[in-house]
Amino acid sequence: METTSRVGAQAPAAEGGQQVPSARRTVDGYLLAPFPWYGLDEAFTGPRWLMQVGTSADGAVEHGSIGHGDEPTVRADATEDKERFAVVVTVAANPVRRSADGAGLLEATSVSSAAWLAGVGLLSFTWPGQMDHTLRDDWLDQQTETAWVLADDLNGPDWSSLSLPVDGVPTPFHYRESEFGWVLAGSTQEGVHVGAYGRGMSAYGLGFAMIKDIGAYA
Repeated sequence: METTSRVGAQAPAAEGGQQVPSARRTVDGYLLAPFPWYGLDEAFTGPRWLMQVGTSADGAVEHGSIGHGDEPTVRADATEDKERFAVVVTVAANPVRRSADGAGLLEATSVSSAAWLAGVGLLSFTWPGQMDHTLRDDWLDQQTETAWVLADDLNGPDWSSLSLPVDGVPTPFHYRESEFGWVLAGSTQEGVHVGAYGRGMSAYGLGFAMIKDIGAYA
């Protein structure tokens, strides 16, 4: 899902790297998804907010993100970032399949898809502030490609194993940390892959649960 993931995986940013509020999607796109959405479980009692959904080449909703905690802003130096947030990415577990018009094939999704979306999501809130706009674009392109390479090698040395509850069931995740924050990815028993990224909140204490009513987020 490389092509379709990269469209919509990263929230648009305005000049200077600030997040564009109008980029946030309404709940409508989430309601169109044929799969369940996941967020942090009830142990998390802070704010929750919708981000955006991503679609495949034939327009079907294929993934989306739910934010928890402080709504992050783009910071030049993540080490000084006082915001505490975690974003949960839900990705439909789809095999290779034909597009709706029959003209081509849609790529399969996997745990790597969730890991890549989470990695790029974290990068979208991290910019080297000392760079001008053009160099920041080049930096993000380079880091995005690195995130893809890492996601494609979940058994490599950059990842460790972490067990976290999903709907109350201990579930294995692939986990990595970077100077920008942390990223993890795994699968659920409900036919979706779950990725997550964050800063300021420890991933080790998190749990995930299916969202019973995504409409309540509107």
